[in-house]
Amino acid sequence: MAPKSEKPSGTSDVKATAQSPRKAVGKKPTTKSSKSSAPPVLIPVIGLGASAGGLQALTDFFEAMPSKSGMAFVIIHHVDPDHKSLMADLLSKHSDMTVELAVDQTPVKPDHVYIIPPKEFLWIENGILRLMEPTQPRGMRLPIDFFLRSLAADQQQNAVAVILSGTGSDGTAGIRSIKENGGMVLVQDPKEASHDGMPRSAIATGSVDHILPIAKMPAVISNYTEHPYIKREPTSKVLGENARDALSDIITVLKAHTPIDFQCYKEGTLLRRIERRMALRHLENSADYLALIKDSPEEAEKLCADLLICVTSFFRDPEAFDYLAEHVIRDLVLHCAPGKPIRIWIPACATGEEAYSLAMLIIEKIEALRKDVKLQVFASDVDEHALSIARAGVYPDAISADVSPERLSRFFDKEDHSYRVKPELRDTVVFAHQNILADAPFSKLDLISCRNLLIYLNAEAQERIIQMFHFALNDNGYLFLGSSETANNYEAFFQAESKKYRLYKRLGTARHGHFDFPVTRNLMFGLSTPAKRDADATRGLRLAELSQKLLVDRYAPAAVLINARMETLFVQGPADQYLKVPTGEASQDLLAMARDGLRVKLGSTIRAAFKLDKEVTASGTVTRAGRNIPVLIAAHPMVVDGIKLLLVTFADKPVKKASNKSDEASKENALQTQLEQELATTRLELQNTIREYEHSTEELKASNEEAMSMNEEFQSTNEELETSKEELQSLNEELTTLNTQLQQKVEDERRLTDDLNNLLSSSGIATLFLD
Repeated sequence: MAPKSEKPSGTSDVKATAQSPRKAVGKKPTTKSSKSSAPPVLIPVIGLGASAGGLQALTDFFEAMPSKSGMAFVIIHHVDPDHKSLMADLLSKHSDMTVELAVDQTPVKPDHVYIIPPKEFLWIENGILRLMEPTQPRGMRLPIDFFLRSLAADQQQNAVAVILSGTGSDGTAGIRSIKENGGMVLVQDPKEASHDGMPRSAIATGSVDHILPIAKMPAVISNYTEHPYIKREPTSKVLGENARDALSDIITVLKAHTPIDFQCYKEGTLLRRIERRMALRHLENSADYLALIKDSPEEAEKLCADLLICVTSFFRDPEAFDYLAEHVIRDLVLHCAPGKPIRIWIPACATGEEAYSLAMLIIEKIEALRKDVKLQVFASDVDEHALSIARAGVYPDAISADVSPERLSRFFDKEDHSYRVKPELRDTVVFAHQNILADAPFSKLDLISCRNLLIYLNAEAQERIIQMFHFALNDNGYLFLGSSETANNYEAFFQAESKKYRLYKRLGTARHGHFDFPVTRNLMFGLSTPAKRDADATRGLRLAELSQKLLVDRYAPAAVLINARMETLFVQGPADQYLKVPTGEASQDLLAMARDGLRVKLGSTIRAAFKLDKEVTASGTVTRAGRNIPVLIAAHPMVVDGIKLLLVTFADKPVKKASNKSDEASKENALQTQLEQELATTRLELQNTIREYEHSTEELKASNEEAMSMNEEFQSTNEELETSKEELQSLNEELTTLNTQLQQKVEDERRLTDDLNNLLSSSGIATLFLD
């Protein structure tokens, strides 16, 4: 369902954000310097990434780009560290802009082109270019990813990434950060590129906004940078406000293209993403954009994809993962009961990196502790495109920046410019399509990792999801959130284990008994919210005032206000003469609180009142101090805000004095006593039967909830099997094609052999073949 990443905290954390090629980051800056306190420049910065064949692509780009564009250009290309770069001299002949090698501490200026020098990493902070020495002069350096990540965090919507000709996958991770932070991504048409490896790898992420020939790129970039989304005056509206007028109508149109209810998203997120799409389509009026998505299903689907914000990476926030491994996963493995697996759920898993990261951590811990423990990881998302990538388990070689060489060797197979997850790791993870706000959750879980979803949802949706996580977790299960998310407002459900790393432990020894799976629609506000319990509408002083008014009308007898589930909402008067607090787990069930002798008649009276929807009175008895006291029970139905309630009152009946009677009367009394004893026995048996029935009903309800969760797991497994079936069918088709080709090859060889034999036999000439 859902979007899937976390916003960086701001430009002050650029180094932490740009660090994601962690092992590729240099040892130290070339020159010692401190962070500049100046605000980021307000000019668009264009990051161009290129590799093999990139010189011709860059030449064509700058020949088409006007020299007075008001933009700054930074070129990151793969350059031999042992040779002097000639790129600046070569490009300066094709552009009137200033073209130069980047120097440390250089502020970017409009109409300038900066080129990465050999033996350096280039990154940007507060509009200032910084140089850094890489740890390894050769090998997997990924300078394009490194720069684009810093550019995204520093310039946000002012950042534009352009991926040109090249081999490999450098830049693939960087463009995801550009899109996440609101910038624009362009990729050279692979049919035009001399080497299409980098363009195709970028396109496969789904984060590309335009796939264009180079000649068309300058016009698209200029239109984007002239949009109010980029050119904001100090007195102009805040980011996203230009889309507010048509927000509700746009959400209505999106309902026809996706099952996701975007009304559950925060308004600010929706507005910023919609205005970004307006900028990409060169529209300034939200009414025009609304008309566009009505007429263009393709644009509506692209907007849906933008709102999902499918951005993630392996071991995101590595310190948090290290803490999780030592303080949570270690305990889960050590204390896992024999025969029971460790069960993990990653909702909003995006393209699967986080699911595989957790699986790797647990497998490593199982091996380190030498425990025979099975692992089940459930990863779900609403985005089918992202799930298809996760199921395939093939990632660009840029993941080497986030995954250690040891883990790459242990859990991945190296392929051409990519890594494929090994079957051992892949088999531990089940990927499933799931709308977390509408579908049933997984259950009996030890850990839930939801690190990139809650920050995009409104308060109502967050509350429902937190309750869902409480239901899904085992006792003392763990909830792992992102650095910008928290469960501190839900102390009744979770307690903080580590506020720094957003790790929480489940509270309570039972599942949240009132969690409702379906989502009801609030017609007044148009919000998807969990169905509210009847008691929510009748708590507090309003209930007290209502009860007191009715009790005064009835001479204020002992009374209890209950709902349709016979749960006690409010008590008035000397109700302790008829009710008591039951032993064991706390309960609000009125029948469980009834004193001896009163339960059966009380239950039948309440059911009759609800069924007939009118006042019902009945006589009963209550055992008090060893005596049977006759009681008058009255049930008064009422409706408050559309909710059926019942006011039950109790009053002792007056007792008549006994008089002398004849022998015949004595016999009648004896018979009456016998009948009363038989009736009491019958009542006791009926009471036991009802208690067993109610207990069985509660168990059936619990079993039904468990069955719903199990059904979700079975559906997920079925999807996995269907996917495997399709893969096997595809493999079978490839093998059939190959077999046909081999048969044809054998037939050709046989014919050639026959021809040679016939030639030699018919020529009659002795022939000697030499090597």
